[in-house]
Amino acid sequence: MTQDHGPNPHLGAILLAGGRASRVDGAVKPLFEVGGRTLLATAVAAAADAAAHPISVVAPVLDPGLPVTWVHEDPPFGGPAAAIIAALSSWPGAPEAPDPEWTLVLACDLPGIDAAVRRLVSDIVLLPSDTDGMCLGDASSRPQWLVGAYRTRALRTAASALPDGGRDAPVRAILDDLAITVVAAADDLTRDVDTWEDLVEARAAAAPHEAEESS
Repeated sequence: MTQDHGPNPHLGAILLAGGRASRVDGAVKPLFEVGGRTLLATAVAAAADAAAHPISVVAPVLDPGLPVTWVHEDPPFGGPAAAIIAALSSWPGAPEAPDPEWTLVLACDLPGIDAAVRRLVSDIVLLPSDTDGMCLGDASSRPQWLVGAYRTRALRTAASALPDGGRDAPVRAILDDLAITVVAAADDLTRDVDTWEDLVEARAAAAPHEAEESS
């Protein structure tokens, strides 16, 4: 259950819930249910549990009951860099409504996102002051940019340098010139639901936890 800690002035969240999902026949992956709730709701709850504010979801309005701000990149399906830029552009960034110090950047197809966010929030306080952020690495140590926490100022500066609002650019186009720490993490924190087989496996993995909670 989401706990109400009140907004954290040091942390905001950008959740990426768009995309064409071609490997699941165009289905809306964030609305897949795993463990009794949608992947999108799980991601929102993880950000809310971390007291993130604002929480911006870049996608069409998929669930109007969620306590988030919905943002659209223009044109749609512009890619993850464009989605991040669209969300940052929607934040005032003004003295009366300053940016949070840190921004969680999260994909919405991660069954283990709650544990991943807890890991990010606990670790960013340990980062040196000259580090621009961190992301988790998968089992092969490959950085998972969309399971990360980045200094908002650095993210804005890097994003503003991309042409065409980041359209069709990968996330690494924003992050390549930043000092990002990649932290090895358990595979279940970074494993996403990319195929129908992934969905079956994620639901099977969640089933024992559901049984424990209902007993």
